[in-house]
Amino acid sequence: MSLSATLANALSGLTATSRRAEVVSSNVSNALTEGYARRELNLSAQSLGGTGAGVRIDGVTRSVNTALLTDRRLADAAAGNSQNRTAFLTRIEELIGTPDDAGSLSARLAELDAALVQASSRPDSQARLQTVIDSANRLTAHLNTLSDGIQQERMDADAAIARQVATLNESLAGIDRLNAEILTQRASGRDATALMDQRQRLVDRVAEIVPVREVARDHDQISLFTTGGAILLEGNPATIGFAPVGVITADMTLASGALSGLTINGMPVPSGDDGVLGGGTLGAMLAIRDDLAPKAQAQIDAFARDLIARFEDPAVDATLAPGQAGLFTDAGQPLDPLLEEGLAGRIELNALVDPAQGGALWRLRDGLGAAAAGNVGNATLLDALRGALIAPRVPASGTFIGAQRTAHGLAADVLSSVASDRQGAETRQSYAVARQEALTELFLADGVDTDAEMQELLLVEQAFAANARVVQTVDDLIQQLIGL
Repeated sequence: MSLSATLANALSGLTATSRRAEVVSSNVSNALTEGYARRELNLSAQSLGGTGAGVRIDGVTRSVNTALLTDRRLADAAAGNSQNRTAFLTRIEELIGTPDDAGSLSARLAELDAALVQASSRPDSQARLQTVIDSANRLTAHLNTLSDGIQQERMDADAAIARQVATLNESLAGIDRLNAEILTQRASGRDATALMDQRQRLVDRVAEIVPVREVARDHDQISLFTTGGAILLEGNPATIGFAPVGVITADMTLASGALSGLTINGMPVPSGDDGVLGGGTLGAMLAIRDDLAPKAQAQIDAFARDLIARFEDPAVDATLAPGQAGLFTDAGQPLDPLLEEGLAGRIELNALVDPAQGGALWRLRDGLGAAAAGNVGNATLLDALRGALIAPRVPASGTFIGAQRTAHGLAADVLSSVASDRQGAETRQSYAVARQEALTELFLADGVDTDAEMQELLLVEQAFAANARVVQTVDDLIQQLIGL
């Protein structure tokens, strides 16, 4: 081998080792950078006329376990979905309140029960009659607040859907743009791995909102499909459509057309957690708005209906005229079974017994339909009101078990239903989060290992020194030849 060939070989080796050192330093400095994939330098021997001609740099590749990355993304979506569901059910349970909470639904009922007992022992006491009124008003206010809270959750979910759809469209457009830039970089022979890191971060963002599978295409291009079968990116990015509303009431539903569903490229798609875009945080928000919150609203509406119906029975208050509202009303009107949606938000104390609304306390003792005050010592009606409160009845609506319940028992069933759903959601969340953490740990372990990179750097140093020694030796030989 000639001196010039030997020098060329050594110089190619120095170039390769320098590039290896750059790759190693990039790996170490970005070991904790989110979305960064470990780089590997691909080298091969080159020859000229059957004779070794040094080392050729074939390029830099990203080392990514695509199967593990896909599983981790699916786990991210499932964890985000379960966390949002659990958080919603926890908030509703807190709004209802546990029995040991002084402001809970059960506690408000107990206050009203105790106030009726005290008033019946002294029906002539204006103070005790006023206590009944105050307790009843606190009960209806709690139901109103609970209903408002549920509808606020629906409005928050609707706004969150709009934000996530905007993020989804923005991310898909960004991925498509990076696909084009990567193709351009590859065509010009430049390194596009940094662009691939950016693209991976955007796909991770999409995967939190909607569970997706990434499919590799030629020339380092990718396509994205949801696990539900929707095409998000195949050549061109899909456009997800959604129209948020400002205010949501209990009667507004997706089925009635009052709420917006999702579209893909202008075509309506099933808009639910079990739809083509479900399974992630977007699906959880849709479930809260259209399933979980309406279910909770239906339960408290059924409770409010039962409460109103208990006191509209003429057997409780014989002074009531046909069609007249009892102690509790639907915004001042008698109960209409066909207008149950949102009833918990409209229930209020009958103004006839509330002095603050122009009523008279004596009607609580003598009857809502009484023309004048009667015997101040007559506690018959007060006893009947208390009896109606604790009388077992089969709820006329709601998803209860169909057994007879007192008002206290029905309130407990309302709380139990939400608590049961919350506990089930927490169980699913525990599994989803544990799976996410395990897969994340495995994925990170498959990333940059700084110890291994330091060992690689030692080998680079040795290779650099060896090639430099060859150059030095060739230089010495040339100097000797020149000196002859």
